[in-house]
Amino acid sequence: MNHNHLSAAQIAYVNAHKVHKIKIQLYRFGILFLFLVLWEGSTRMGLVDDFIFSSPSKLLLCFCRMTKENTLFYHIGITLAETLISFFLVMVTSLLVTILLWYSKTLTETLDPYLVVLNSLPKSALAPLLIVWLGANYKTIILTGMSVAIFGTILNLYIGFREVDPEKIKLIQTLGGSKNHALLKVILPANLVNIIGLMKSNIGLCLVGVIIGEFIASKCGLGYLIIYGSQIFKLDWVILSILILCIIAMGLYGAIRILEKWYQKHM
Repeated sequence: MNHNHLSAAQIAYVNAHKVHKIKIQLYRFGILFLFLVLWEGSTRMGLVDDFIFSSPSKLLLCFCRMTKENTLFYHIGITLAETLISFFLVMVTSLLVTILLWYSKTLTETLDPYLVVLNSLPKSALAPLLIVWLGANYKTIILTGMSVAIFGTILNLYIGFREVDPEKIKLIQTLGGSKNHALLKVILPANLVNIIGLMKSNIGLCLVGVIIGEFIASKCGLGYLIIYGSQIFKLDWVILSILILCIIAMGLYGAIRILEKWYQKHM
């Protein structure tokens, strides 16, 4: 930021804001560090059972061992790929369906109750049906990941489409523009912020859906590792997989936040 055109008060505010952000990062790191120290110390002193709760040092050893065996990153890659595919299909399919609903009032009034009901269903209940219909394979897992997010995304996108200022659409029509022009020049640009917001929520929802699918329909992936580890009492695998899922979720969300900041900067 160029400080040459800022007043002393503005410069002081900017500097204070930067210091505040640094403090927040230090507080977050401090809380995490304190948690790890207490966790490790309590297991070493026998306050908690390290067989059930593991410990940071045991998880580090487990991570190194599974990395050497070339198994951990294979499972991570499977889960990440299924999540990204589910996320991409959710966003593209939801946008296309919403555009169709916007074009056709009859279609909207016909499908509205079905979308509301499907969005209200517990998505974990759909996974067993998908396995029966499609078999225990990656297609089932991807569809399970999609089912968690797609119906809510369609409803939210359609609400966003409907809330666009109708006067802007009338202006397009007055100038001889078609409905296609209104969609491309008014509706979609007005909903870009909404779309990015849905992307931030959907990336996590798709990850949750994929893990649900891997619980019951997979022989690989972090979800499978959690279930299999709990069955054979390899609780280090379970806790390590959960921690890695947290890191993946934070990374994916962070990537979309970067996209959001880029959009805000250039628009």
